[in-house]
Amino acid sequence: MESERSRRMGNACIPLRRIACFLCLFSVVLLTEGKKPAKPKCPAVCTCTKDNALCENARSIPRTVPPDVISLLFTSNSFDVISDDAFIGLPHLEYLFIENNNIKSISRHTFRGLKSLIHLSLANNNLQTLPKDIFKGLDSLTNVDLRGNSFNCDCKLKWLVEWLGHTNATVEDIYCEGPPEYKKRKINSLSPKDFDCIITEFAKSQDLPYQSLSIDTFSYMNDEYVVIAQPFTGKCIFLEWDHVEKTFRNYDNITGTSTVVCKPIVIDTQLYVIVAQLFGGSHIYKRDGFANKFIKIQDIEVLKIRKPNDIETFKIENNWYFVVADSSKAGFTTIYKWNGNGFYSHQSLHAWYRDTDVEYLEIARTPLTLRTPHLILSSSSQRPVIYQWSKATQLFTNQTDIPNMEDVYAVKHFSVKGDVYICLTRFIGDSKVMKWGGSSFQDIQRMPSRGSMVFQPLQINNYQYAILGSDYSFTQVYNWDAEKARFVKFQELNVQAPRSFTHVSINKRNFLFASSFKGNTQIYKHVIVDLSA
Repeated sequence: MESERSRRMGNACIPLRRIACFLCLFSVVLLTEGKKPAKPKCPAVCTCTKDNALCENARSIPRTVPPDVISLLFTSNSFDVISDDAFIGLPHLEYLFIENNNIKSISRHTFRGLKSLIHLSLANNNLQTLPKDIFKGLDSLTNVDLRGNSFNCDCKLKWLVEWLGHTNATVEDIYCEGPPEYKKRKINSLSPKDFDCIITEFAKSQDLPYQSLSIDTFSYMNDEYVVIAQPFTGKCIFLEWDHVEKTFRNYDNITGTSTVVCKPIVIDTQLYVIVAQLFGGSHIYKRDGFANKFIKIQDIEVLKIRKPNDIETFKIENNWYFVVADSSKAGFTTIYKWNGNGFYSHQSLHAWYRDTDVEYLEIARTPLTLRTPHLILSSSSQRPVIYQWSKATQLFTNQTDIPNMEDVYAVKHFSVKGDVYICLTRFIGDSKVMKWGGSSFQDIQRMPSRGSMVFQPLQINNYQYAILGSDYSFTQVYNWDAEKARFVKFQELNVQAPRSFTHVSINKRNFLFASSFKGNTQIYKHVIVDLSA
């Protein structure tokens, strides 16, 4: 009886428990509903309807625009910059008009997230450029209005020209306000080829803590090396490329006395180095692969070579030669020839003229003849002298000099589209660029060069440079302008008392080595910069 009563009482409590659970759930629902954020109200600077918003006299883009708007207009506002994600949270926006404002700058990701945007107008602002890929991700875009801005059609706007060429959106005609050569040109009609946006520069890469006079580069056993002549320590320092650290490191050295030139020459895979010294004589060394060191194999006759100043190596008809320019009053500029066992005196060119430089080059005497080997000797006592190779006698013969060019310290040559040019260095007066005309060199350009002892042309990839050093001012780097057929100045380098500039190419990297008689030897990396990137 008692258990039956309990059972009935338990059954009576079930509806009560259900009611209590319902009340609890209802309370939770009410609390949850109460915590839902209210829809953003229309900003004070805007007028809003269900689908549209008009904003005027705002100091910035408001962040509380209702998320369901389809059309948004900003006009007569005071802000001039629009930052990234300015319209985040407006997934349904199809029409955006930012017109008749004072907008000067827009960030690259200003319109990020506007995947439904169909029409965009930035008309009648003060925009001079637009960041690259500003329209990226706007896949629904069909109309763009950029009229009424002051676009500067430089490399920063090249991307827009490319974009106009492949976009499916309709873009109203827009015009350049600058630079002068493009003023009032229709941007829609420009081509990416109209923009020359690739520039180069020499960026400081490494300092070597010693002075130097001459620097040479050479290939040996499938590797690239650099050799530097150090006059004060009397060493030839050899450097190799560290593929891990991406820097140049010491490889070996040859110790001597007052070394001025360390000239490498590889003959049938064997490396030789001609070491020219002011004191103690000059010598030839051979690289011993088994001993892994340099061994002296020959002395250069001291009666002819008393004060060496420059060395050039060259090959004529499968024969190897080198020539030493001697700058003493009693010395002889002398050519040496390889005979299979060593280098021996082949011809003395210039006695007692104090030659400071020798340059080997090949030029043609007439347009219909082949180029033949020539040497140009520079001297402190006369004008540069040109020697021509005689195939019959296997000797160089004196042909002519370069008129009106006294006090030339050195001559270096380069070629552009088959034409041969020379750079003539003068310590006092103007240095010159001259062009071979078939029978003589003709003036092309003059450069002021007080205190210059090096005017070095060099080619890196398709870029032709000439570098004019000075003991009294910055080194001037010139780039060849193909249209003007002359050099134009484009960079300065700070090198103390430069004596040589050498191009070194390793693993598709290009470097410029600058020797210094009074400061550290410097290494610059040749950098290619795309201004449109």
